[in-house]
Amino acid sequence: MNEGQKFRQPIIPLQQTILWQNLQNDLKETTFFLSENTHTTESRSSHHQDIKKAKKNPSTTSSAEINYQMLIIKKSTILGPYFYLPYGPYLGQKDSARKAYAALQSLAKREHVIFTRIEPQNAHMASYWLRKAKKTKDLSPKETWVLDLSLTEEEIFKGMKQNTRNLAKNYSKKGIIVEKAAKTPENAQILYHFLRTVARSHHFSPIEEATFQAELNQPFSSLFIAYLKQDLSTPNSQKSQNSEKNPKKSQKIPIAASLFFDGPETRYYMQSGTDQNFRHLPGTLAILSEAIKDAKTQNLKFFDFWGIAPENANKNHPWYGFTKFKKSFGGQEVDYAGTYDLVENPLKYRLYSLLRKLNRLKRKIFS
Repeated sequence: MNEGQKFRQPIIPLQQTILWQNLQNDLKETTFFLSENTHTTESRSSHHQDIKKAKKNPSTTSSAEINYQMLIIKKSTILGPYFYLPYGPYLGQKDSARKAYAALQSLAKREHVIFTRIEPQNAHMASYWLRKAKKTKDLSPKETWVLDLSLTEEEIFKGMKQNTRNLAKNYSKKGIIVEKAAKTPENAQILYHFLRTVARSHHFSPIEEATFQAELNQPFSSLFIAYLKQDLSTPNSQKSQNSEKNPKKSQKIPIAASLFFDGPETRYYMQSGTDQNFRHLPGTLAILSEAIKDAKTQNLKFFDFWGIAPENANKNHPWYGFTKFKKSFGGQEVDYAGTYDLVENPLKYRLYSLLRKLNRLKRKIFS
């Protein structure tokens, strides 16, 4: 048993809820939502007339009552469509796996998909599915770092590395303030500018602005910005002895910003960027410490740092640096099953796999 299994893992991932379906629909994706609880069986697609109502009235069914829940995104390729279940399916009961599988297979045949890509978080609950599936390259992070918010604030600080704890408690002494910001166009551009700068410096493509804006517009997202407060008052040599005639002036300079998503139980750390001129200041650390405390006030149960490098990864791993940073806040590693494909059309699937490998090779050569 790994360390992450010592406490109860999050129940229903945000990526398998109607809220996430709303985001996908805003991104013009075709989606389906299948669920069964102890009282009813539900099926809704992106064309369902009631889908927009879910933004104001998300499902309130208790996770204890859910047998299975599946958000299915229909993706297109030149060979035909396939299904993708981000961090799904969610299986509330192990004996519901067969019924959920049959429901998905029926939909897959109706939509003529080549394969269904699944990412069950709990391998034990999804063992029936995984026996029929083929392992493929992981899309969503297989390993993540989760902080238990049922701990007291004192216990959370105690679990941090000493340097992180000191900075989290004293960042204000460096002139840093953190705000849970309004999601205005101006504030959105602060984060998006940082994201583009980080992408440019690390030679990867940033998130598309339309996707970023759609994420920001969701009711489950929140934006935090760290500012450096700078004194703009006149130098002492030029000040009048009457301080009332020379009130102290200051300005706030944004130095870091982060976007968070709130699921049924969990706050996810999703997008983050820093002004490269202020990298020496703990702007992101200050944001995370405040976002964790804010999540507790919202009665969330977990804080998911969203993806870390595998255990024992060497220093050359691209995620090594930020994995060390995330772990410094304390918490537990949680390992998921990974990404698997349920093949419906073997011939087209082999062709798709070949094209995928060629595209990866092409990107590697020309990057």
